[in-house]
Amino acid sequence: MKNYKLTSIGRIITLLCGLSLFVVLFVPLWQIELEAPQYPEGLKLIMHPHKLSGNVDIINGLNHYIGMKTLHTQDFIEFTILPYIISFFAVFCLLVAFINNRRWLVVLFTSFCIFGILAMADFYRWNYDYGHDLDPNAAIQVPGMSYQPPLIGYKQLLNFGAYSIPHIGGWIFISVGLLLLGVVIMEFRKKTKLLSADLTKTVMATSIVFLTFFNSCSSGPQPIKIGKDACSFCKMSIADNRFGAEIVTKKGKVFKFDDMHCLLEFKKLNNDADIKETYVVDFYEPHELVESSKAFFFKSDEFRSPMAGNVAGFSDANSLKKAGQKFSGKAVDWATLVKP
Repeated sequence: MKNYKLTSIGRIITLLCGLSLFVVLFVPLWQIELEAPQYPEGLKLIMHPHKLSGNVDIINGLNHYIGMKTLHTQDFIEFTILPYIISFFAVFCLLVAFINNRRWLVVLFTSFCIFGILAMADFYRWNYDYGHDLDPNAAIQVPGMSYQPPLIGYKQLLNFGAYSIPHIGGWIFISVGLLLLGVVIMEFRKKTKLLSADLTKTVMATSIVFLTFFNSCSSGPQPIKIGKDACSFCKMSIADNRFGAEIVTKKGKVFKFDDMHCLLEFKKLNNDADIKETYVVDFYEPHELVESSKAFFFKSDEFRSPMAGNVAGFSDANSLKKAGQKFSGKAVDWATLVKP
């Protein structure tokens, strides 16, 4: 059987993948962030290949009250074997680049994918057990309530917002998988000629977009639930959606507000560099969220908004004009509102 060799670029990418995996041994893999009013700076549970770190003691203290198990590195066999598995794939990448054989590249990519699937399945199993295996004698018990963290993304757990996202090592793993996929497609194109150059470029470009999307760790705005959501600044229940607003951070965290006053005060106390986008609710139905940079604003004491900010947002100039005909006041722009 013919020994198909790799292209030079394929070997270089595979070599870089191996070197990148060695880096994973020394950086965090995953993180779960918890946010609640009593912890404005948030709590972090950080998972390295060989240990847990972050606010583990505080989280264990909170877990005790609701019956969840405490977390200790020595209780997880994964932290013992994971460094060896990562090292194995790092060396495997280097060997494939050295051996220069396409069949071994396919074996590498296939085994890497299988490991990724098994790792996420194991992580889900741990999340499930962690959130459902509760002490029946716990001080705080909510019938029918479980506390399973999300596999990836956001989930509300009582008064805590939980964010589960990859850390540096996790992004490297995702990058390696996508790069190996691109190399496999590129190498097989040499033999089969079934994949055009345009398709290969599209796959590689899609991989880059995929990485960029996940690296932003960000989601869009979330609908405000009247009577259920609370303002992230004043902590009051949001009862009037006409004056609502949201801030979405670069990590995908969403902060909701019941009044422009609360949003502006929140911005003063926090770093603008962490903010990805700010949204305001359209004063008129269906009360859709509009990017603040594209919205129109009107200030009127007749609004009597929840925290007396008395500023309403509108999605277009016609809506603004309509409000100006009904309420006394003046139009203002976003730059004026956020000006210190």
